[in-house]
Amino acid sequence: MTDRETRHAELADRYLPAELLERIRGRAARYDRENAFFSEDLEELRAAGYLTLFAPEEFGGPGLSVNEVSRLQQRLATAAPATALGINMHLVCTGTIRAMHERGDRSLDFVFDEVMAGEVFAFGISEAGNDWVLQGSNSSAVPEDDGGYRMTGKKIFTSMSPVWTRLLVHGLDTSDPEEPTLVYGFLERSADGISVSENWDVMGMRATQSRSTTLDNVRMRPEKVARRIPAGPHPDLLTFGITANFQLLIASVYAGLAARALEVAAESLRKKSSAKHGTTFAEIPQFRDRLADAALDLMPVAAQLEAYTRDLDELVDHGAGWPRRLVSARIKAGEAARRATESALHCSGGAGFDNSHELGRLYRDALAGLFHPASPDAARPMFAAALLDD
Repeated sequence: MTDRETRHAELADRYLPAELLERIRGRAARYDRENAFFSEDLEELRAAGYLTLFAPEEFGGPGLSVNEVSRLQQRLATAAPATALGINMHLVCTGTIRAMHERGDRSLDFVFDEVMAGEVFAFGISEAGNDWVLQGSNSSAVPEDDGGYRMTGKKIFTSMSPVWTRLLVHGLDTSDPEEPTLVYGFLERSADGISVSENWDVMGMRATQSRSTTLDNVRMRPEKVARRIPAGPHPDLLTFGITANFQLLIASVYAGLAARALEVAAESLRKKSSAKHGTTFAEIPQFRDRLADAALDLMPVAAQLEAYTRDLDELVDHGAGWPRRLVSARIKAGEAARRATESALHCSGGAGFDNSHELGRLYRDALAGLFHPASPDAARPMFAAALLDD
């Protein structure tokens, strides 16, 4: 085993030991069935220091790299994809600040102090109909005399809604109509004007409890303002950090989900006997081919994640090539997860169609990958322009 692989194994044993992983896997079906938040998982992960993974050593954290956290998230997703996806949103926030810190911007280092003090961060960017995503907002940011803002709008898919204490949000400041400005910053759960929907009854990733959050004239204190960026496609280190961590860590979850689906499929084939062939289904060529094809789909995703997370950690400057790398990793991971779970269901036979079977939940969880930005339709122009436009 190489030094890097030895390091990954040590981190797995420290933060996600086998016995913890099995407890998490054992609770996943109940959370899904009851449409409940992963409370016990969160408490065990918090006790293990999982929420502090990105905090640098100088702040008292372990200072893990994106490559290391990606591997851990893949491992966690093999046990409970919804738990991994929910935790992801906290890690996206803290990983973004880590990316800025490593590139010399220490303006948001206060986040590390809050993480070490036990605050739970969530991601409040998604909005219905806002296909600009990070380059625009349907929420308003009204400036105040002291440099703070009043935020009003509705954020959808706010994972970890029952427990977050800090919310990364953005809104549009139109006080100068000629130069509208996007305002990014953090809100505190205790602030007046925040309400969280009770409506969350979705097909998959149910334990994330990613309910909508309504902001009604919520005060963002001046010291919590992270960025003021012109609306539209204007490069900034904060939005780069968000994009990089969001895309790569989301991809990690779906890669782990796909890997687990293939494991369960293989177990199913080894256990089932064929009356027609007088063998287990694991020896029937068509089923072997189906499983092999799904594994082939997954291999490039693992390679993308390994390469791109290491490039991010090593501060490689891909310039305008970064978005294509990041988005392709996430899209391909989602596609691989959907193909793997569908193939696994074929391998399981009728048993997998039962609501109590793990593959049914994995299949529904994999479908959530259709809804993370950017969609393939939104991404294609970027790839086409790189090839065809001057």
